[in-house]
Amino acid sequence: MESASSSTGDSGLDRAVRQWLQYDKNPKTVSMVQELVKEGAVEALKKCFSSRMEFGTAGLRAPMGPGISCMNDLTIIQTTQGFCHYLEESFENLKERGVVIGYDARAHPPSGGNSKRFASLAAAVFISRGVPVHLFSDIVPTPFVPFTVSHLGLCAGIMVTASHNPKQDNGYKVYWENGAQIVSPHDKGIAKAIEENLEPWPESWNTEEALKSPLLKDPYQDIHTQYFKTIQNHCHNRDINKSSEVKIVHTSVHGVGHTFVQSAFKAFDLPAPYAVEEQKDPDPEFPTVKYPNPEEGEGVLTLSFALAEKEGATVVLANDPDADRLAIAEKQESGRWRLFSGNELGALLGWWMFRCWKQQNSDAAAVKNLYMLSSTVSSKILRAIAVKEGFHFEETLTGFKWMGNRARDLLDQGKTVLFAFEEAIGYMCCPSVLDKDGVSAAAIAGEMISYLATKSTSLSQQLTAIYEEYGYHITKNSYFICHDQNVIHSLFERIRNYNGQKDSYPTECGHFSISAVRDLTTGHDSNQPDNKAVLPTSRSSHMITFSFSNGGVATMRTSGTEPKIKYYTELCAAPGNSDVTQLKKELDDLVEAIIENFLEPEKNKLQPKPQ
Repeated sequence: MESASSSTGDSGLDRAVRQWLQYDKNPKTVSMVQELVKEGAVEALKKCFSSRMEFGTAGLRAPMGPGISCMNDLTIIQTTQGFCHYLEESFENLKERGVVIGYDARAHPPSGGNSKRFASLAAAVFISRGVPVHLFSDIVPTPFVPFTVSHLGLCAGIMVTASHNPKQDNGYKVYWENGAQIVSPHDKGIAKAIEENLEPWPESWNTEEALKSPLLKDPYQDIHTQYFKTIQNHCHNRDINKSSEVKIVHTSVHGVGHTFVQSAFKAFDLPAPYAVEEQKDPDPEFPTVKYPNPEEGEGVLTLSFALAEKEGATVVLANDPDADRLAIAEKQESGRWRLFSGNELGALLGWWMFRCWKQQNSDAAAVKNLYMLSSTVSSKILRAIAVKEGFHFEETLTGFKWMGNRARDLLDQGKTVLFAFEEAIGYMCCPSVLDKDGVSAAAIAGEMISYLATKSTSLSQQLTAIYEEYGYHITKNSYFICHDQNVIHSLFERIRNYNGQKDSYPTECGHFSISAVRDLTTGHDSNQPDNKAVLPTSRSSHMITFSFSNGGVATMRTSGTEPKIKYYTELCAAPGNSDVTQLKKELDDLVEAIIENFLEPEKNKLQPKPQ
């Protein structure tokens, strides 16, 4: 504060603002804070300075802007100083091995923040400590960072991206030396180290010197070459690809994916997909979409469908802006477009990956060494395929950090991890990237589509064939919005102490009988002999899964990043039960019973998902 008169009347806030103005060297964020002080905008200042962004296993994600609650030059420096310090404590050979830093195309002109600038500042911090940095010279898809960590044997990786979040957001995603996202307790250790290293080190702002340092290397060309060489291990039908006449449209939704998906198709000898001109170049404003998230469906894909109609294409592939997710839509005989859910694509890609593996492996015993993974809220279809085909299937907690780390454990034991997926359109088809990867998944999907075309089979028809063979898996997922943490807490506590009985879970829901309950908040699992859950538990969030006698499974959980109570339901039918209409009705009834008996939206004043 320049003078006593510019005090906010809150001594803690004054202190935080003073410290900020002392540390920050970005003229735009400095003047934004000075302006707020001058205007006496206490509420706005509190929003910027009341609490620091929480560093979790997903790293950071927040709007770009001034203050400790936002992504900006200073918070990037502070975060990287903490991360660097933590790595120095963890690795004796950090100065030999180094780190990799990648970034997407996000930018926020009002605060002067952008992903490339943040990546350069992070590099300056590491270089000031004598740590070698592999800083990409241009934008890359998120999967390139974990690939580089594994390929070059580095200690860690950072990707500056907010994936498919709104345009004002940015993020800081962290990978460990095993090539997977960090899991606890690393997040706690890094968060503590950040708090202990808030004052910028002397050279942390000096990006100009850092970019001239011999410790700085550009891995772009080498990694580009190696990545596309590596994913070719999953190309099994080159002759079919070469002569394929299937027309596919691709959109990168104003993100980084365009050139990389074109290169992936080329690596597989597939004809180049038609690119949606208005969306193919990176644009941080995402001008043609409300939300840059292909999961949102048709609004994001309107331009893709128009191009497909014009070119006579029958399939649309869409990446999210950092190209780690993949959505697929297919034109039906009726003329309407069908957008596949993440679970349906998991079934298709899982089937395809296993089919290709089987063709390459004649040894019947090899299947015992084979694994597929999915998260606990994703479809159980891989379990059904595994039971019939004889390979292993494992479930992990929600999020690719768990699947990536479990895959690394299995690979280290000499196992083959063929495929992993989560319902939020994330797929890991290549063990060289221990995270979701929308680039390799796009090429593998392109090859699957081309192969099916030679059999005059569409994706929809093949999905039906999978369900006919392994059993129908019908899913229905949604959420309610609730901003009151007390309501959320009491809703879940009521289920844990049902009908007023302490530590007693419900045995039925409406007329549906419950056969098992797993609570990953408390660690209870009635399916286990000792009633103790096998999966890791966490008190910081709510997550309860019910298994029903009719083959239904339902999970209710809170979201770590949004004010939502999410529910995921699935009816797993035995092979041969193919009355889809009846199965869908049964699942609808089950969902209705869960909403009415467990969520009680009227009583709890929950807002339904906006239509």
